[in-house]
Amino acid sequence: MSERTARLIFALAGIYGLLVLVPFFFLERWIAQATQGALPHAEYYYGFLGAAGVMQLVYLTIARDPVRFRPLMPLCALAKTAFFLPVLILWAEQRIPAAALEFASIDALLAAAFIHAWRVAPPA
Repeated sequence: MSERTARLIFALAGIYGLLVLVPFFFLERWIAQATQGALPHAEYYYGFLGAAGVMQLVYLTIARDPVRFRPLMPLCALAKTAFFLPVLILWAEQRIPAAALEFASIDALLAAAFIHAWRVAPPA
């Protein structure tokens, strides 16, 4: 049962992440227009999307065999935290709107879910 829980958590996280991230590969022009100009560093934009997209594939890989890949689960939680914490700080400094924090809070929930999966998944 605990392996099944870990499998579900990581599968849902990977699918959700791909559904959210992939459209952004096609939205650079729209985002630039919405913010009255070109993105100042498109390499950061696409670099973030690429790295985040690869992490979704890691989550899906873990979902296939959570026992084997259990040692990666805390690192996956750290990856989610690495997005949430800077957003939290930027929001606290009033540099971004509350909506950005609300969106990033999903990553905080996923980080907690990943830690839960790690705790319940049996060791190899």
